[in-house]
Amino acid sequence: MLSNFLSKEFLLFLGTGGVAALVNFSSRFFYNRFMGFSWAIVAAYLTGMGTAFVLAKMFVFRKTRNSTGQSIFFFTVVNVFALLQTWGISLLLAYKILPALGIQHSIEAIAHLTGIMVPVFTSYVGHKHLSFR
Repeated sequence: MLSNFLSKEFLLFLGTGGVAALVNFSSRFFYNRFMGFSWAIVAAYLTGMGTAFVLAKMFVFRKTRNSTGQSIFFFTVVNVFALLQTWGISLLLAYKILPALGIQHSIEAIAHLTGIMVPVFTSYVGHKHLSFR
C-alpha cells in the first residue's frame, strides 16, 4: 500500500489535485460574497471537483476500464466522502478548535485549507480503485 503513495501516478495525482485544490480554495472567497461559509465550502468543493475530474482523466488515470459515465459516478461517490471530510474538518476548525487555541485571524482560510488537504490519501485510493480502475 505504501508503494502506491511513492509512485509517479501518485505524484501526478498530487500535482493535478493541487491545481484542483487551488481552484477549490480560491473560489470559496468568490462564493463567500454570495453565501455563508458553510455553503461556500460546498460550492467551492464542487468547482474544484469538476476541475479534478478533468485533470485526473487527462493526466493521471488515462487508461481505465470504466466508461466515462461509470468514472463520473464513482468519482462523485468518492468525492461525496471527501466533501464530508473537508466540510466537517473546516467547520470544526473554524468554529471550535482554532478559536479555542486563541487564533483570531484568517480562521476560515486556515480551516478551509486544512479541510482540503485531509482527504488527499483517501481520495487517491478511491479514484485509483473505483473511479478510474
